Amino acid sequence: MTQTIAPRVRTLVLLLLATAGLLLTTAGPASAHAALTGSDPQQGVVVDKAPDQVSLTFSEQVALSNDSLRVLDPKGKAVQQGKPFEVGGTTYGVKVHSGLPDGTYTVTYQVVSADSHPVSGAFTFSVGAPSVTSVSVSGETAGGGVVGWLYGFGRYLSYAGFIVLVGGGAFVLACWQRGAGARPMQRFVVGGWLTLTSATLLLLLLRGSYTGSGKVADIFDLDLLGNVLQTKAGAALVSRLLLLAAAALFISVLFGAYDKREAEEKRDLTFGLAIGGTVVAAGLAASWAMAEHASVGLQPGIAMPVDVLHLLAVATWLGGLSALLVALYRSETPIESAAVRRFSQVAFGSVVALVATGVYQSWRQLGSWSAFTGTRYGQLLLVKIGLVAVLVGIAYISRRWTAQLADTVVRPGKRAPQKERVAANASGSAKAAKSAKEAGGAEESGAGAAANKAGGGKQASGAKKAGGAKGDGSKRAAQLARQQAAMDTARQKRTRDADPHRFGLRRSVLAEAGVAVVLLAVTTVLTQTEPGRTEEQAKAAKSAASSSSSSSSAQAGSGAVTLDMSFDTGGTDGKGVVTVDVDPARVGGNEMHVYVQRPNGRAFDIPEVKVALTLEAKKIGPLAITPDHITTGHWSASNVQIPMAGDWKIAVTVRTSDIDQTTVSKNAQIG
Repeated sequence: MTQTIAPRVRTLVLLLLATAGLLLTTAGPASAHAALTGSDPQQGVVVDKAPDQVSLTFSEQVALSNDSLRVLDPKGKAVQQGKPFEVGGTTYGVKVHSGLPDGTYTVTYQVVSADSHPVSGAFTFSVGAPSVTSVSVSGETAGGGVVGWLYGFGRYLSYAGFIVLVGGGAFVLACWQRGAGARPMQRFVVGGWLTLTSATLLLLLLRGSYTGSGKVADIFDLDLLGNVLQTKAGAALVSRLLLLAAAALFISVLFGAYDKREAEEKRDLTFGLAIGGTVVAAGLAASWAMAEHASVGLQPGIAMPVDVLHLLAVATWLGGLSALLVALYRSETPIESAAVRRFSQVAFGSVVALVATGVYQSWRQLGSWSAFTGTRYGQLLLVKIGLVAVLVGIAYISRRWTAQLADTVVRPGKRAPQKERVAANASGSAKAAKSAKEAGGAEESGAGAAANKAGGGKQASGAKKAGGAKGDGSKRAAQLARQQAAMDTARQKRTRDADPHRFGLRRSVLAEAGVAVVLLAVTTVLTQTEPGRTEEQAKAAKSAASSSSSSSSAQAGSGAVTLDMSFDTGGTDGKGVVTVDVDPARVGGNEMHVYVQRPNGRAFDIPEVKVALTLEAKKIGPLAITPDHITTGHWSASNVQIPMAGDWKIAVTVRTSDIDQTTVSKNAQIG
């Protein structure tokens, strides 16, 4: 039966790792956790006079470097001067050269948000009149490329190592203390420590390049590493390494001296290990909570302890589940049903804590029901909730198998009672001794016969040979004893594996572990995604700024019309907002600008944009307009002739792929 299970286990593990890798590789670069909510000059605006400085406002505070903010002229030459500076609150600016000539200017930014994630983007504004620009920023994304992938993989490994280390140690200490002497369990927990330590060192090396240039060559730049150590994220990683040194001491005591102590000493040592292990585990969890989502935004004083509790609950449940899987499949020492029942109770408490803290975190990061489906964070959170529900369902099945283990593992299974097993072992030992004695006697008789045959002069030689024969007999007896012990172990393992309740528990726990691997991958991607609350706030701020700009333009008598239209082509990356500006929105020649943005406000390019004007009351049109591509997410058409005043329908066709396109429209009063 074990031979048939092993290939299935290997196949399932490979499939789960492939699924986790697919989730990590398709996650893309880390999304912005600090969104750009405004700028001066505003995106896409045409100003009469060149500004003295360019300022950007974010949804939260960010960290700046010397090249965080850049302003490029139409030829791609930098026109900013000096270092970026903080204007006030969450607004940051950079000075530009005076007397900038007319044309379209590109503003690029690359900063680090307060929750340690890189943020980048670009937008354009024009002085005097728009112009063609040679600047292309479509490929500039912070946290992308090979370094971004390695950083995401390192985060996944760090979470996995933390779960195995904390959950495995808690499982041994709280549920199965006999497991402290089991080699597979020792290798399992030590493997978690090695994984977390290696991943932390990797993240520390990658951090400078990940938030900066994104170049592989910068990974071993000592200057960048020195700068990282001065940041909040760098301090968190160093703190994690120091706590891992304390965790190494915990592991050495748990698996080195714990199993050898007497019962009374073991109780005292258990209490000390429980206190020390809890402190170290909470400190490791805090190294995430103090540097990422929980440390910024709404109610950080409550969110950070809740996040620590959430991480500990996840580790206790999923790490203990993985340890139980190792005990069921790899350990030669059969795990008692009492230990399985204790873990079932611990897992139930962990799930309750996980749900309670998860509800609070969801409310804090989303803020509204619409964010569940309207933001990427909410969609990933729905996937995570679904996986947790599946995991809880499988855990319920495991609890049913656990309830049936009382008479099959404790006594244990279909093996013989204790007295019979002792008698059998004694009988086996007696048989081995008898065989050894017979072998030694036979050899001795042979030696004696040889001595008699050789005569008195050869008796000493015969006696010597008889002594050698006795030594060979002892070796034979030891060999027979080892064979008998191996046969007993194999028979016990077959009996254990033939138990249907134990076999059912192994399968259900294996299924739980498989879902847990995918759940961990989704969680890793979720921690790198912009929270739904932040995304919706950025949308609202942009909409308010756009309305304010339109209102100001109308009051100034410019007559310009600005229309915002959401679109969804149904394909990959098919959602966004298209903005059409018509200036001065009167009969005759007009300037038209079209901007395409993602739902989070970032400009992006699509294969094709077309505009059509129709005056249905007079049956004029559609008048087709094909604007020219200016820069990322910006198209423009000059001298657009509108022949008559009226309520014109402005229809925009956007195509996001070879087959995915849609047309959206709004009416505007022209003339």
